[in-house]
Amino acid sequence: MILINLPREEKLKLMRRIQTYFDEERSEVIGDLAAGQLLDFMLKELGPYTYNKALADARHLITERFAQIDEDLYTLERPIEAR
Repeated sequence: MILINLPREEKLKLMRRIQTYFDEERSEVIGDLAAGQLLDFMLKELGPYTYNKALADARHLITERFAQIDEDLYTLERPIEAR
C-alpha cells in the first residue's frame, strides 16, 4: 500500500477545503476530525489510482521525448562516402 504523507500545513489546508465543500455543496458542517478522517480515507483509497495514473502519464511523456531525441540523433549522422 502506498502511504501518502502530507506535511501538516497541507493536510490542514485540504481539511479546510473538505469542510468548505461540505458546507457549500451539501449544507453540512463537519468538524476537523471528520474532515481529517475523510481525507485519510480518500488518500488511502484514491491515492494508488492517482499515483498510477501519474506514472503512466510520466511514462508516456518520457517515451515521446526519447523518440524525439532518437530522431534528433539520426539527423546528426554524417554521410559515409564509399571508396
